Amino acid sequence: MPALNPQKLEDTVLALLGAFEFDGGRAWKRYDFDVMEALAEKGWIHDPRGRAESVQLTPEGLARARALAQVLFGD
Repeated sequence: MPALNPQKLEDTVLALLGAFEFDGGRAWKRYDFDVMEALAEKGWIHDPRGRAESVQLTPEGLARARALAQVLFGD
C-alpha cells in the first residue's frame, strides 16, 4: 500500500472523535458500537462483540478499507 498522508489521518480521527463526542467534549477511544455493528452486518468485518481490543476485517472488507484509505488519505 502506498504511503498515506499523516495529516489527513489525524484530521479524520479528530473528526470521528468530534462526531461521537458526548457530555460536552468527551469521546470514547474506540469506535461507536452502532457503526461497528453496521460494518459487521454489511460483511466488512467479523462480529465486533467480545473482549478483544481488535476486530478482524473480512477479505472483502480489507480490500474496501485499503481502497478507501488510499482515496481519502493518499497523496
